[in-house]
Formats: sequence, structure tokens, C-alpha cells
Amino acid sequence: MDNITCIVAIVETGKTDNIGEKGKKAGADGATILYRRGTGESEALKFFNLNIEASKEIIIILSDASKYKPIYDTIIEVGKLHEPGTGIIFTFPVFELEGLLHRSKIHDKS
Repeated sequence: MDNITCIVAIVETGKTDNIGEKGKKAGADGATILYRRGTGESEALKFFNLNIEASKEIIIILSDASKYKPIYDTIIEVGKLHEPGTGIIFTFPVFELEGLLHRSKIHDKS
């Protein structure tokens, strides 16, 4: 993998297992999932004297730049990210990466 794209999706809690599974079917080799509390929504809820915190899950996927689009589109579809309030997704190019050398060796053997 020389040209790498990073896909980052922030979605509602509980959706990452399904998104990860469908993402693999779309071409992802794997994903890193982080759990996080959203601040924008909880600040709005505190304004109305409510004490509810919104939990979110963050999915990070590294993909060959030429293969990221089907994964990206699948995450949007499965996560229903085209609907308001369900999350966001974005991509960016990765310029320096260390630690995934073993993946290229595995792919070279197949």
C-alpha cells in the first residue's frame, strides 16, 4: 500500500459491529473502533437542564486509496449517515505510516 486513505466515521453507539462487518465485505482489511462521548450534543442538552450525554463510536479504517470508495459508501449506507443526527464520515490521505509492514508481507504471499 503506497497511497493510503484513512476513513473516519463517527456513528451512534451500537452500529460499529454491523458497519465493520459490511465494511470488510466491501474491501476493508479491518478497523479500529474507539468509544467516545460527543460534546456538542451534550452541551446542548445541558442548556435545557438535562444531564444526558451522547455516546459515539469512532471507526478508523486504512485503505489503499484506489479501493476506499466502496468501503466509504457502505459505511454511509449501513450507518444511515445521510440522515440528520446519525453521524459523520470523512477521509484524508495518509502520508507517513509505520507499523503495517506485516500486512504487505501477508498480501505479497497470497
